[in-house]
Amino acid sequence: MNAPLPILVVGSVAFDDIETPHGRRESCLGGSATYFSASASLFAPVRVVAVVGEDFPQAHLDALSARGVDLDGVDRVPGRTFRWSGRYSDEVADAETLDTQLNVLQHFDPRIPAHYRDSPMVFLGNIHPALQLQVLDQIERPQLIAADTMNFWITGERAALEKVLARLDMLVINETEARLLAQTSNVFVAADRILEMGPRILVVKRGAYGALLFHPDGTFFVPAVPLREVVDPTGAGDTFAAGLMGHLARVATFDFPTLRRAVLSGTVMASFACQGFSLDRVLDVEHTDVEARMRELLTLIHPGD
Repeated sequence: MNAPLPILVVGSVAFDDIETPHGRRESCLGGSATYFSASASLFAPVRVVAVVGEDFPQAHLDALSARGVDLDGVDRVPGRTFRWSGRYSDEVADAETLDTQLNVLQHFDPRIPAHYRDSPMVFLGNIHPALQLQVLDQIERPQLIAADTMNFWITGERAALEKVLARLDMLVINETEARLLAQTSNVFVAADRILEMGPRILVVKRGAYGALLFHPDGTFFVPAVPLREVVDPTGAGDTFAAGLMGHLARVATFDFPTLRRAVLSGTVMASFACQGFSLDRVLDVEHTDVEARMRELLTLIHPGD
């Protein structure tokens, strides 16, 4: 097998204040780029472009570096780091956002280091579509471009988002976002409409109900890994995307059979994120853990003889 392809991720590095039925944690390590890089680094080299404030502990960056994450693209600037505060109900599904402080992220200017610009794989985290476009203008001949987005950009920055969609190979969003983007309540109709907007691949995350892959060669569904306890689902979507992109980077192939396996990989990685606050569980995951849980998932979905 050839060496894994490097992945460039551009997104947020943050502090999270989180409350779930399992307790409350303040100033947790969070952010889309953080969850993605910590998870994808199990599969392939990861390069990060993000911004942090002068209050961000070096120990957090060291923890990512210890995973082999390349942080040359992380700028430390005067000011305070982006902070998000959220609360989960007893169902531990969608979070209620209590507070968002953009801080240094408000003036984030993603400048791609020269030695990152040849990155063959690019994942655009959930940032302003104008910034996602700015990143794409700096990348040289990528093999696969994937992105995430959110309701706020879909409703408030649709024109810029549509320009991003036209340049994507793959969009990875949740079911609520897919329905809003396509302006329909039917997820399958939504997929048809979104694929007409530009991406040739769509992955719809459905939380505890699994994920759907839409591709020109077919549709694929995978259930979520059954968990008896969900401690904190924050970052599960970014961890899912990391497992998905990480598998593709490791095998350097993007056909439909490989994408199906990649969705399984994303599902497995997302399950680890839910088992601890912040990155507590993710940073402890090793290849043997991933392989064991993958076997469990395959046993669950295999019909047998």
